[in-house]
Amino acid sequence: MSVSRRALLTTAAGTAVAATSIAPPAQAAEEVPGHAATLRTLRETADYAVAKLRAVAPGVSGFPVGTKFEKWTYSQNGDWVGGFWPGTLWMAWLHSGEERFRTLALASAEKLAPRQNDTGTHDLGFLFYPSWVTAWRLTGQDTWRAGALRAASSLIRRYNPRGRFIRAWGALDEQANAGRVIMDTMMNLDLLAFASSQSGDGKYLDIAVEHARTTQRHFPRPDGSTPHVYDFDPSSGAPLGPATVQGYSPASCWSRGQAWGIYGFTTIHRRTGHREFLTTARKLADFALGALTPDNVPVWDYLAPQAPHDIKDASAGAVMACGLLDLSKATGEPRYREAALRLLTALAQTCLTTKSTRAEAIVARCTRNRPSEDGVEISLPYADYYLLEGILRVLRPDDVDRAIDLSTV
Repeated sequence: MSVSRRALLTTAAGTAVAATSIAPPAQAAEEVPGHAATLRTLRETADYAVAKLRAVAPGVSGFPVGTKFEKWTYSQNGDWVGGFWPGTLWMAWLHSGEERFRTLALASAEKLAPRQNDTGTHDLGFLFYPSWVTAWRLTGQDTWRAGALRAASSLIRRYNPRGRFIRAWGALDEQANAGRVIMDTMMNLDLLAFASSQSGDGKYLDIAVEHARTTQRHFPRPDGSTPHVYDFDPSSGAPLGPATVQGYSPASCWSRGQAWGIYGFTTIHRRTGHREFLTTARKLADFALGALTPDNVPVWDYLAPQAPHDIKDASAGAVMACGLLDLSKATGEPRYREAALRLLTALAQTCLTTKSTRAEAIVARCTRNRPSEDGVEISLPYADYYLLEGILRVLRPDDVDRAIDLSTV
């Protein structure tokens, strides 16, 4: 079956989800036998996150981008991370049922409206999926759906048909970075899958699949590690070779990029049914799990010279946990779920801000860009979001499905 045909067949299903998503938050999932202590830790962590957000959220004056001396710093237009704050508020609403979080999530998401037409970034999935797509799925209000579709239309303008990739950075008319592809973009493809399912136009998902195949061909090394960046000639589409921005070197393995790949390849498998994407996700996951230290908190780069005795990036662990939960369900392999639970438990026990009265974030020990010495061991908004998503995938899977769509074609 063609990708376009798959997209058309999923349209009705997606609409049905939105139409039935207005119910109040469900009760917590039943405990899985043998995991009582783990579930108790995760439930306590979710409760802590909600309490922190209850105290901090009313004073948030923009989109959190990172902390300085434990206090959030902000972007007013959302930078690339703007979707994570409303997404975190939605997760808090699902866990607590408190209407204040729903109200704040909608107000925050609305501030992203000008970004629907932004053709200067690949990050429109990060911006609009946890915010606008989730808002539509949980309220049924078509404004959110329509805005997410416009964002997807902006994103596909960045597609290079010669190289079959979505360029990461730079305005469409800029030559600098015109052939630069990064692993992070795998996480923006689900916005395109959403657009095809809702519009009935398969072009969005077709582009997502082509980009994923290009990434699959060039990024993974034989051992399953990946570089952050791969460059192409923008005119011919010919591959030039690996590079990096946030990793140690073109030959290293930036841990958050590896996590984006695990989660992203599993997601594009779920949207298409293509087994090769699942194979790639498993290969990336197996490398990352083999590179983890006994404390189950990833170092910032698995192959940097100081690894495994190096600074940590808890955000990589949170993203990876979500991807592993997805991967376990897709493959039927319990070992990935067990690994995800170890990651979430480690983050809950060693990376929370519980001992600080100043801290405004939930998760500490995150590293944004080590080579630039930018945000080393701080808090980051995507760590908070993915930690809560991962925990609620365990405690409230039906609620997370309502919010972000965990279905498989």
